[in-house]
Amino acid sequence: MAEPGVQSVERALDLLEILAEVGGDAGLSELSEQSGLPLPTIHRLMRTLVARGYARRLPSRRYALGARMIRLGESAGRQLGAGARRHLARVARELGETANLAMLDGEMAVYVAQAASSHSMRMFTEVGRRVHLHSTGVGKALLGELPDAAVRDIAARAGLAPATDRTITDVDALLAAMAEIRERGYAVDDGEQEIGVRCFAVVVPGAPVPTALSVSGPAARVSYEFGERAVPVLHEVARDVAAELSQG
Repeated sequence: MAEPGVQSVERALDLLEILAEVGGDAGLSELSEQSGLPLPTIHRLMRTLVARGYARRLPSRRYALGARMIRLGESAGRQLGAGARRHLARVARELGETANLAMLDGEMAVYVAQAASSHSMRMFTEVGRRVHLHSTGVGKALLGELPDAAVRDIAARAGLAPATDRTITDVDALLAAMAEIRERGYAVDDGEQEIGVRCFAVVVPGAPVPTALSVSGPAARVSYEFGERAVPVLHEVARDVAAELSQG
């Protein structure tokens, strides 16, 4: 049995994770239902988290993640990205195009590291940018790891806004794409986020936070033939990144 202090830490972390998973805010009864903790315990823990800035109490008396979580998340992202950057550099060196690492962030993905190609072309991807899951290679790779019910839930909450005329905007079409991704083991963004840009992406297996690795560039260079060569490299490097992240 955990010591009282340790148990309180575990319970507080559970509550923060629940707030992150709901993607918005939650009331005491919802937190109690999902955590299995009694209401007085939740009230005491949330009062402490609010006082420290890790949670906010809204005018509706519901709770949401606090601003202090942003600083922690950004710092963790920078550190994780720094550890993985040498692996991304290998992708960029071997394939000659830009490599990206992104992590699941609620209903979106956030780029945490990048190794640019030697070609002079500015693209949509940049470290710190949050992107929708349905329109990006990394996002679709991450969605492919989730059951269909979770994909539907994210689509309902975040929407399926079109970034280009090639973006998937229908949930049934998105689920069909997820089935293809699961079968072949990688995702493709074919001009769905940025016209003229193609991206191949794979999941980093066993990462502590759902993470995806991608390579992207102009569709004229990043062809499907390029993808046949790129995907095995991505899978190999993704395993190396997983080992790097698991050391943290």
